[in-house]
Amino acid sequence: MKDFRRTRVKICGITNHEDALVAVENGADSIGLVFYHKSPRCVTIEQARRIMEVLPAFVTATALFVDPDAEEVEHVIAETKIDLLQFHGGEPEGFCNNFSRPYIKALRMKHDTNLRELAIRYSSAKGMLLDTYVKGVPGGTGETFNWDWVAKDKQDGLPLPIILAGGLHAENVGRAIEAVEPWAVDVSGGVELMPGKKSETKIKQFIKTVDEKIRR
Repeated sequence: MKDFRRTRVKICGITNHEDALVAVENGADSIGLVFYHKSPRCVTIEQARRIMEVLPAFVTATALFVDPDAEEVEHVIAETKIDLLQFHGGEPEGFCNNFSRPYIKALRMKHDTNLRELAIRYSSAKGMLLDTYVKGVPGGTGETFNWDWVAKDKQDGLPLPIILAGGLHAENVGRAIEAVEPWAVDVSGGVELMPGKKSETKIKQFIKTVDEKIRR
């Protein structure tokens, strides 16, 4: 019997309400707002508020941080009423789980990354976001990693859902879903015209490919 479970889609690096609406209207389940000042996709509190205003019910807004101070996270929560936190640095589990919002933990994949061990370490997380390791770059590299590394760990069972990121776009996301069978996929640069500005055509094609893949 075919598995008709739907693969969720998160469009990350949204910087304006127009792109947020395009993502939502084409079926995105979540949008990502980057609160990391070194990123070209970083948003201000005011930008985040404007984006949040146009999101309908059942679409999750995710705030992305890289090794933030607790005060910064609390400020974003208070000012934007964000739904979900995403930690992309070396934050320990105790820090991630110390706020009034659920969180997902981003992990930068290497050939020897032990996903089961990390899933246990971050057992309070709602999922593990798997991104490509590039030295000195916390994410958004536009590069893929070897998806077979995930399949190896999944054979023994993983206690947390997997969100697959790292260099995804419409041309490779179907293969990625087939290889990893993730709970969700996360895309940013793969649906952009330039950093911080999304392409409606690329978003449509990406989500269409995801939906078609799970129905085959």
